[in-house]
Amino acid sequence: MLNRNARHWPHSDRPRDQVVEAERLVKARPRSKTGLDRTSFAAGAGEFTNAAMPAPRAMTGSDVPRFGLALVVIATAQLMVMLDATVVNVALPNIQRAVGFSGSGLEWVVNAYTLAFGGLMLLGGRAGDLLGRRRVFTTGLLLFSAASLAGGFATSQAWLLAARAMQGVGGALTAPTALALVTTTFAEGEPRNRAMGVYAAMSVAGGAIGLLAGGLLTTYASWRWVLFVNVPVGLAAALIAPRVLRESARTRGRFDLPGAITGTSGVAALVYGLSQAATRPDGTSHWGDTQVVVSLVASVILLIVFAVVETRSERPLLPLHLLRDRNRTGANLILLCVGTIFTVTFFFLTVFMQVVWGYSALKAGLCYLPLTAAIMASSGAAARLVARAGARPPLLTGAAAVAGGLYWLSGISEHSGYATAVLGPTLVIGAGLGLLFVPLTLVAMSRIRNEDSGVAASLRNTGQQVGGSIGLAVLGTVAWTVVANSIHAQTAHTAAAATRAGRPAPPSQATLTAIYDHALATGFSRAYLVTAAIMLLALIITIAAIRVTRSDLGRARPSLPGQRHSTAVLPGQPADDRPATATSPAATTKE
Repeated sequence: MLNRNARHWPHSDRPRDQVVEAERLVKARPRSKTGLDRTSFAAGAGEFTNAAMPAPRAMTGSDVPRFGLALVVIATAQLMVMLDATVVNVALPNIQRAVGFSGSGLEWVVNAYTLAFGGLMLLGGRAGDLLGRRRVFTTGLLLFSAASLAGGFATSQAWLLAARAMQGVGGALTAPTALALVTTTFAEGEPRNRAMGVYAAMSVAGGAIGLLAGGLLTTYASWRWVLFVNVPVGLAAALIAPRVLRESARTRGRFDLPGAITGTSGVAALVYGLSQAATRPDGTSHWGDTQVVVSLVASVILLIVFAVVETRSERPLLPLHLLRDRNRTGANLILLCVGTIFTVTFFFLTVFMQVVWGYSALKAGLCYLPLTAAIMASSGAAARLVARAGARPPLLTGAAAVAGGLYWLSGISEHSGYATAVLGPTLVIGAGLGLLFVPLTLVAMSRIRNEDSGVAASLRNTGQQVGGSIGLAVLGTVAWTVVANSIHAQTAHTAAAATRAGRPAPPSQATLTAIYDHALATGFSRAYLVTAAIMLLALIITIAAIRVTRSDLGRARPSLPGQRHSTAVLPGQPADDRPATATSPAATTKE
């Protein structure tokens, strides 16, 4: 708002008479039929211009169905992308028999998707900033759907792997732009908090729902339907999106090609190296393998080159000022920790229930329903709590709850049951994850310039994705090393006991099964203890880095039509990282 008592134009050295003249021109300008004038003043120049775009509207009662449908489209797309990371896992034995994969080649059905998805995430987010987020979002959905259709008809290994890689590319375009569209569609404050609650619930519950859906589809249909199921969902979302989502204004500039090449290659090499490094169930370590060492060293070199390129680029793929904000960096580090424990928890628990307890894929998937319900409920509660208490209370409570739940889960054994050893811990973990994801997403996307919202969203998703790769590599090494050592120790003890009893003989099949079940329980228990320690680290990061207050996230700041928000800089946030556009739900413009 203009200040008549001000001596100078805000952020400028122009004298007061130009301010008065500008106000006179505003009052003299004819009003539109709506009674609103769309005017803007070039920041720091004092120039009056007429903008061609219509005045932004506030959300009204008539907007509710449209904004509700927009949220359904965004949430459905995010659920589909996250679900696909786990839905295929359940179908892997069927895929191996149908397509003829070897044991070592079968893992590439998962790795092909993970590499493309994680490696291209930053590029996908920046593409949305430059080309229009709705356009890139819709393109990603169509590509994901087409790749799913092609993969469902696959009759050879190369065909299926190519389809899975293209699914990853579609996911890398869809996921970051979906989050960016939440920030540009819903006004800051309660509307955005509620939308973020739904988005976060889909992000974290997608893995559990994928396991259940995979069990249902493989049991009652075919492994091909874990891919076919994406086609109608993706096509419907892509067709509805242009009708309910406004296109964002394009950011001027070109792709940072050197940054795109080095950044994408560096992240892909890191994900690949970690995926190949983990110790296998037989206890064989692969950290010293040539391909692993070369991949990890290459990733370090490429990421260092990427950082140098970004500091010198006029329009970088990853603006470094995003990393100078203590709150945002802290939130992304916590997401890295959460991603680390999230993937591992599902993986180990699914293996344990199926191998040790003999659960079918469907029964194991059904066991995740309480966890999914807890995530949904606590995500909704977190969206309301942020508006009342700020981000720190739910973050502190959520991190402590997840750490406690993982410690409780570490007591699992081959003699325990679902009701006594899994139900309680997973309910606590689910409630904690829901409390974490909503405020973490809000903090990671807080006070982002409009032209940077896509890349900020991709940074948030990349942290979660890379965290999953780190978890499977590091914690997989911990678990399977303990499993192998336990098997060797138990076998030696059994043989020694038989010798002392004067009955030296190979152990029976029942004895070998009991040894293996106990070894799995011991190894997975040790891994869950490490995950609990990782969440304690996330709790420490929350205490040290997150300084966002209730007013920063929980309340929308009023604005006049055509006027930008006057915002304060958050604690730990550089002054050049203020938002460039109003946070009105209609602040984006249609082409």
